[in-house]
Amino acid sequence: MELHLYLGLKLLHVLAVVLFLGNITTGVFWKANADRTRNPVVIANMLEGIIRADRLFTIPPIALILAGGIGAAVVGKYPILGTGWIFWSIVLFTISGIAFMAVVGPAQRKMLALVRRSGESLDWAAYRALSLQWEIWGAIALLAPAIAAALMVMKPAIPGLGALLGR
Repeated sequence: MELHLYLGLKLLHVLAVVLFLGNITTGVFWKANADRTRNPVVIANMLEGIIRADRLFTIPPIALILAGGIGAAVVGKYPILGTGWIFWSIVLFTISGIAFMAVVGPAQRKMLALVRRSGESLDWAAYRALSLQWEIWGAIALLAPAIAAALMVMKPAIPGLGALLGR
């Protein structure tokens, strides 16, 4: 029974990670496509879609990633902060969340507001400045959990928090 619970939580964790990373990755793809058109209507539609997709396919999986991952670690008797690949995955996941909340999400909303109020005459310099912030911090928000996913699969022998604190 405990093995089934562990495997179920692990499956929940993996599926949530796939949904989370998949949505972030497709957002990058759709933004690049829309930006190439230089059409403010297309860009506004894309930004609205990305913001809506984040609400549906990025933010909810965060709870499932945490519940499934922490639950699997507890049931599997892994010391969460003492197991290096778990600890560093949590650190990377946290970095991703901070990048998204501090820069990526606000930049998306600012770009959308700029595009909406500009009509046909979009201030491309202002849009590009926001877009560059979105791209840089978005890369961090995407790469950090992608590396965490690799750590979860590879399970390298790296120190956890206890080893870092000399315990």
